Amino acid sequence: MQQPPFITRPDLIADLARLGVAPGDIVMVHAACRAVGPVLGGADAIIAALREAVGAAGTLMAYLDWEAAWEDFKDAQGRIPDALRPHVLPFDPALTRAARQNGTLPEFLRTTPGARRSANPGASVAALGAEADWLTADHPMDYGYGPGTPLARLVAARGKVLMLGAPLDTMTLLHHAEHLAALPDKRVIRTEVPFATPGGMAWRMIEEFNTSEPCVPALPDNFIEQIVTAYLATGAGRQGKVGEADSVLVEAAEIVPFAITWMERVAGLG
Repeated sequence: MQQPPFITRPDLIADLARLGVAPGDIVMVHAACRAVGPVLGGADAIIAALREAVGAAGTLMAYLDWEAAWEDFKDAQGRIPDALRPHVLPFDPALTRAARQNGTLPEFLRTTPGARRSANPGASVAALGAEADWLTADHPMDYGYGPGTPLARLVAARGKVLMLGAPLDTMTLLHHAEHLAALPDKRVIRTEVPFATPGGMAWRMIEEFNTSEPCVPALPDNFIEQIVTAYLATGAGRQGKVGEADSVLVEAAEIVPFAITWMERVAGLG
């Protein structure tokens, strides 16, 4: 009998289990859906497989960000020009779409019934499952990758990060390590952001370490990829196929201290 041309949800569930995704896990997923192959049901089926793999007690999380191209026009103080301000769409956690550069899956997860979204625009995540409310609640507006954030909670809960065919340099959790590392003179950016409120648009200045490039010049441009590669080379983490995608699964509470030590050493501090 000829093999069906599609990858099915049970196929993905079996692959995820072999990789190490288990019932009760909190899993932050970065996915290149096309790399997974011709999945019957597309991104929705991938999410369904992930949900079944972690079970009712588990939780999925994905990094969202948002579309904010107007930030390119901010001045040296981070303020948006007056001429643009009336035309900028405000951030609304319930409505604002995920940044397209993060792929298909984050927006699909955000719009899955029951999903929750954190309130920090640039660092926002969506979560679905037993711990979704806890992961996304009270996301700090300033320094949204540091303590008290969904990333910090992922580490505290001994969650996992799944790179489902996604490039290693997209592992957002390592911006949390970047925040915690004792690196001198980190680049700080300030950006004026519009929020949707019951009374209309309200602007707020947000301060953050620069995550669009290494936060200190001593780190190489591809430092995240280098860290994950070095971590896997120690024998830590799990690697395997999910569908057709080369995939990686790591423990959040293990890779973060590894990354901190790596960054401090490369910066000449360790």
